[in-house]
Amino acid sequence: MQSILGGLKVAISSKIYLKDPETSDLGKKIIEQSILLIDEIGFDNFTFKKLGEKIGSNESSIYRYFENKHKLLLYLTSWYWGWMEFKLVFTTNSISDPIEKLTKTIIILTEDIKEDVTHPHINEVVLSRIVICEFSKSYLTKEVDEENKEGYFMFYKRVITRLIENITAIKPDYLYPKSLASMIVDGALHQHFLKNHFTSITDCSEKTTPTEFFTNLVFKQLS
Repeated sequence: MQSILGGLKVAISSKIYLKDPETSDLGKKIIEQSILLIDEIGFDNFTFKKLGEKIGSNESSIYRYFENKHKLLLYLTSWYWGWMEFKLVFTTNSISDPIEKLTKTIIILTEDIKEDVTHPHINEVVLSRIVICEFSKSYLTKEVDEENKEGYFMFYKRVITRLIENITAIKPDYLYPKSLASMIVDGALHQHFLKNHFTSITDCSEKTTPTEFFTNLVFKQLS
């Protein structure tokens, strides 16, 4: 699977960027260093000026790729969900048993992310921390409906749709497959956040993982 993922090109909507960062060394550097900088100082404190200083380039050069930092966050989170979808497809495509397939899907969507060396300019472990902490900021905006129509959240929704299909394959008459699927995806991010920051209000820890919690929850719902 690593060799296949190594050739992965996530087809992010061209409306998110002004120039595809994957087409130049500078663009890849912008992606690489923005991930590290957002992880270091947080999205609220992140600016193109600070990024320019970090990569040794003019702030104006970054604006040739992205209109603003909101669009950059949309790009980063879209790439993450696109990468997750590819992982789901290549890991579960050959699994015919629906219970095994749903179990594996839950594992992929809820486990700690491991580094994927096939994309040297994107540290998926660091990017996953950004998604846990900052993803909601990409859609909790006044423009969300218009951006949704433009396809900005396509990969995120496709990941959830695949999970919906896995759920209904086991229990076609289950009344809430969409709500359960979206709760698993968003809930996994939230439980990872709580595990790292608000330990007193979650049972997830180093001993009890979000994967264990959601696997238990889902199969009790579907039994």
